[in-house]
Amino acid sequence: MNAVKMRHILDTIAEMYPDAHCELNHENPFELTIAVLLSAQCTDETVNKVTATLFKKYKRPEDYLSVPLEELENDIRRIGLFRNKAANIQKLCRILLDRHGGEVPREHAELTELPGVGRKTANVVVSNAFGVPAIAVDTHVERVSKRLGIAKADDSVLEVEKKLMKLVPREEWTLTHHRLIFFGRYHCKAQNPQCAVCPLMDVCPEGKKRMKAALKPVKASAGSKGKAASSGTKQAVTKQGAGTTAAGTAASEAGTPEKAPAIRKARGGLSS
Repeated sequence: MNAVKMRHILDTIAEMYPDAHCELNHENPFELTIAVLLSAQCTDETVNKVTATLFKKYKRPEDYLSVPLEELENDIRRIGLFRNKAANIQKLCRILLDRHGGEVPREHAELTELPGVGRKTANVVVSNAFGVPAIAVDTHVERVSKRLGIAKADDSVLEVEKKLMKLVPREEWTLTHHRLIFFGRYHCKAQNPQCAVCPLMDVCPEGKKRMKAALKPVKASAGSKGKAASSGTKQAVTKQGAGTTAAGTAASEAGTPEKAPAIRKARGGLSS
């Protein structure tokens, strides 16, 4: 990936999602840390439903430690891996009280020492809570980066992060993280990505491959060809005035003319 293509990608997703932001509801660094911890293998939507009541009941680390583990588990039961996450939350809160005066540390290294907090979570916290530029690579960022050719298909999450940090100006790291998430969540989805109308089709190897496969004609078997020809002949004889045959109808319904405008639109930018 060269700098010109990367700039094109950044400018395009900025135009598509100028207001991209963290969609986990929170009011302070502590709530954000808990929300991101809960979000592992879970949607932000589900996390927000749970934290809507959770954050009213638990406001400080002391609150999470004042209840039995089973009660906390029940409060986050709708979250995947809720038992492990409940245990990590209580361990995390104990460390915050014992080592950090009950406050979430600002240093990345100290954050990753907390139970349930990995590199991605720490990146989200430092960038959103403390304004430190960072690129957190979640499932959306990883998928989009690999489809666009920013990273290789077999790159690890850390390798994807390093490549993004190298290609994206530091002052744009946090915004790019949010915009890549929005692009992956709402446009370049895991299933049925919107390749036909994608403004990044011109620089997307995966998109070009998908569109080529979608437009490839389906080969009919010999038997079905014979039946189609026979059917077309009969219909042509019986409907001479209708101006179409079964084969003609099939050709008009193949979708190629209808898809062309969308494809032309998608190919309007840089060439690969």
